[in-house]
Amino acid sequence: IHCHGEQEPRRSRRSEIMASHSASISSDKRFLIFFDFDETIVDETSDDMVVQAAPGQYLPDWLKDTYQPGRYNEYMQRVLAYLSEQGVTESDIRGVMEKMPATPGMLALFQFLRNRPPQDFEVVLVSDANTFFVESWLRRNGVRQLFHRIFTNPATFNKDGRLVLKPFHSHDCARCPDNMCKQAVLRDYVVRRTQERGRPYQRVFYVGDGANDFCPALALGPRDVAFPRRDFPMHRLITETHEAMPGEFKAVTVPWVSAEEVVQRLRRLVAE
Repeated sequence: IHCHGEQEPRRSRRSEIMASHSASISSDKRFLIFFDFDETIVDETSDDMVVQAAPGQYLPDWLKDTYQPGRYNEYMQRVLAYLSEQGVTESDIRGVMEKMPATPGMLALFQFLRNRPPQDFEVVLVSDANTFFVESWLRRNGVRQLFHRIFTNPATFNKDGRLVLKPFHSHDCARCPDNMCKQAVLRDYVVRRTQERGRPYQRVFYVGDGANDFCPALALGPRDVAFPRRDFPMHRLITETHEAMPGEFKAVTVPWVSAEEVVQRLRRLVAE
């Protein structure tokens, strides 16, 4: 797995920012929980939803035809450029994002995490969407403060009012899209935080739905728990892996339809 910055003797500015950022997270937390965003926290795919801001709420075929497998981030860069050319503004896009419904039970899960003693959960979001989509929704729903770290593709408005999207990183994983391997993110984070804390977490949890959430869940150990959304791609891939390669997927698997089911399992685990 490709880890950033290990080869460089001098730490990059970015890793310094990341380190100083996470140093403020208290090191007494027992559990680490990762969340995906699209179709996990919100019951939609934000990249599809943004099309509602387009004239006529659709994208022209010539634009859709430019998509290439594994290069979705580059495709979305073109979609956002198109929206800007059509006069779509920052507040138009924010409005669409803010309206996305939460997945069933998700706000109850956030409430549960918020009400726990501060030493229980360190909460991290890892998403192939982008900072603007994710932060718009989290702030609108009053849950931004719950997340200690957000790993997603950077997106900022330039002086012309266009939302400029960039890839999160590069990596060597054949399973994942070019711009983000969530397993690399998870592993880097757990290694670095374990060093900073001087001890491992009691358990790591991962809540997701998609094929790109299967890759990080593969890095979990037997004390950890994967929470795949039932009958979504992550769940199917876990099931197929258990059948094809027993022992390859190590985490306990708890599928959910409502995130209330995640709350029930976490309640039992924190009480142990």
